[in-house]
Amino acid sequence: MIDFTKFEKYSRPGPRYTSYPTAPEFNTEFTQDDLIAKFKAQSDDRPLSLYIHIPFCRSACYFCGCNVIFTSKEDKKVRYIEYLKKELKILANYLNTNRVVTQMHFGGGTPTFLDPSQLKEVLDSIKETFPNFSDDAEISCEVDPRFFTKEHMDVLKEAGTNRLSFGVQDIDPQVQKTIHRIQPLDMTANVIKIARDAGIKSVNVDLIYGLPHQTKETFAKTITDIVKLDPDRLAVFNYAHVPWMMKTQRKFDETTFAPPSTKLEILKDSIEFFSSHGYKMVGMDHFAKPEDELFKAIEKGELHRNFQGYTTKGGADLIGIGVTSIGDGVDYYVQNFKDLKSYEEALDNGNLPVFKGYSLNDDDILRQYIIMELMANFSLDMKTVERKFNINFKEYFSDALKALEEFVEAELITIIDDKISVNQTGSMLIRNISMPFDAYLNNIPEDKRRFSKTI
Repeated sequence: MIDFTKFEKYSRPGPRYTSYPTAPEFNTEFTQDDLIAKFKAQSDDRPLSLYIHIPFCRSACYFCGCNVIFTSKEDKKVRYIEYLKKELKILANYLNTNRVVTQMHFGGGTPTFLDPSQLKEVLDSIKETFPNFSDDAEISCEVDPRFFTKEHMDVLKEAGTNRLSFGVQDIDPQVQKTIHRIQPLDMTANVIKIARDAGIKSVNVDLIYGLPHQTKETFAKTITDIVKLDPDRLAVFNYAHVPWMMKTQRKFDETTFAPPSTKLEILKDSIEFFSSHGYKMVGMDHFAKPEDELFKAIEKGELHRNFQGYTTKGGADLIGIGVTSIGDGVDYYVQNFKDLKSYEEALDNGNLPVFKGYSLNDDDILRQYIIMELMANFSLDMKTVERKFNINFKEYFSDALKALEEFVEAELITIIDDKISVNQTGSMLIRNISMPFDAYLNNIPEDKRRFSKTI
């Protein structure tokens, strides 16, 4: 039996590393001209990945850390769709939109808060702008089961959608009431049936541990009931408590949160439960059936991590479309304006809605590779890094290797034959294990780091 209280000291503010450098390093010195130059430098042989952000929700889920706009007004949705079309037209002036698209993802907010005809209008505009989708393109959509119908499914299926991700978080009534998201299990079961009846073969369910009033016992019931719905993938996220950023999270009584040691026990129990029910752990917070392409990617060493989490579609330039969307390429990140007013003004002036971004230098690209390898595959071969980047690993990262010694002593990792290997317990602390390679984070005092805690 592992004593998880000894790991509570690792409950520190730290990035989730959906990017490196992380979003706090993005700056407004990166402009539209920089992005256009990056577009011109891209190879036409590199495929595209599209992310479309639909920011609207009818009401607030208090745990949520996403950039959302709460509304029930039809005119706001209609207006937003018109501006999405403007953005697509301006993009086509600077980007070769005939490049092959291997991935498209709708996120939010609640994409299915658009009614079916509106969703079709957006999808048609995207397909018109980007006509060349690969035969094996992953086309996915985040779904709030409270706002999903067969008519939505028909539109998504017609557009080639082959993966749906259903937000559940927790099924316990007290937790649901506290987080302001009432969603009976039958509702989730019904929408998953709609997806299965439509032929969707990749269904993901999102869960969150660390929410108010959760216990080991209540979360065990949640995962037991969810597995009965037979999803192909599960994402089990650590709740990110960032009340300085998200006002709705201030509604929570922090005394109702489980301590870090209990959260680690919940995660450990979840790993063991899913493993005993035919799922394999993928990265730090995903689980997939062995026949799922996400798991197959691990076996091939082809798992990647980006702003949507873990993906099999690496080597593509990500194009973010919509308010607050983030895109990236080989050596840059870019983010659209976060507020509708600025987003609309940029487009009205015929400009791309670039808010800020970041151009990576050689050291950034090196550290990005290392951190993403650890986050995706829980291992790192120093000799591979040396060949790829022409460095002496132990000299270049002497400080990082020294910082990793405490994880070796804690029996969370091993460093043998120039290979860093993270064991199953260490995988639960992979954010901490990756942090020594973060050149920017280590220049910030811990009490000034504006990230959620790693546990």
